[in-house]
Amino acid sequence: MFQALLLEQANGRPESFAARLATLDEADLPPLNEGDLTVDVQYSTLNYKDGLALTNQGPVVRKWPMVPGIDGAGTVLESRHAAWRAGDAFVHNGWGVGETQWGCLAERARLRGNGLVRLPSAFTPRQAMAIGTAGYTAMLSVLALEDHGVAPTSGEVLVTGATGGVGSIAVALLSRLGFKVTAATGKTAEADYLRALGATTIMDRAELALPGKPLQKERWAAVVDAVGSHTLVNALAQTRYGGVVTACGLAQGMDLPGSVAPFILRGVTLAGIDSVMAPLPKRQRAWDRLARDLDPALLERMTEEVSLPTALEKARQLMAGQVRGRIVVKIAA
Repeated sequence: MFQALLLEQANGRPESFAARLATLDEADLPPLNEGDLTVDVQYSTLNYKDGLALTNQGPVVRKWPMVPGIDGAGTVLESRHAAWRAGDAFVHNGWGVGETQWGCLAERARLRGNGLVRLPSAFTPRQAMAIGTAGYTAMLSVLALEDHGVAPTSGEVLVTGATGGVGSIAVALLSRLGFKVTAATGKTAEADYLRALGATTIMDRAELALPGKPLQKERWAAVVDAVGSHTLVNALAQTRYGGVVTACGLAQGMDLPGSVAPFILRGVTLAGIDSVMAPLPKRQRAWDRLARDLDPALLERMTEEVSLPTALEKARQLMAGQVRGRIVVKIAA
């Protein structure tokens, strides 16, 4: 028997949605053809997508009932995969888990070995979940900037949604790599927190949130955007000639109400960041760089730990904008 958060909906009726802490049996786990590893999940986390699923605010779950949790870290219990053995430590991010396949907000899970990364020796399972998909996405964004030739000497980098999970880790990574970072946030009271992560300038997100001109004063050598909509459009309009903007979030919206002007008049590149279905070599590269470039001490500044039974309430706070940084869920009591 094991504990899990369980999401249920009767006959496709959203009004029947329920989320609860349930006691399940291993026989309840998906069949082995949906995952060739049975794992002990020690820690998980709450990402924005998990918040949407747990509060039923977005069409994340596509199969019912569902155990949410797109991230997990722990130990392999049983393996039918050639690359994994019982006792191996793993990190899991994405791959449709918590959407179409039962996820990691549970003491047990069944996962696909092809989607797992070995836990880097630099991190404990708790630290890996303090990073989670948010930090892994932030690292993918930083790698995209580097792959497009952006360096600390290129100029100032803007990070939007800076007090969120992606933003917080992006600020910490870029600062440690030597970049001058401007952190845009609606939580101006968190300025000291952002400066402690390495931000040199704090910007009120209101400066980016409303419709603006197609081309604005050139400022940013690069941008890591986790917000979307007008914020992303304004960031593009302010990016310098030849600059790069990565897009990985939609906190403000999925729309892109802008102009082609930054692309055809300034040669700006818009690089999409997908963390869910990224191939294993790209995942491994990101985690290798996280192990090298992320200061574990900074993780503690941005991390709050909650228990599995309290994760539901914390998800509501996350969706209400009452959380900063990262939320780690300790699975075992």
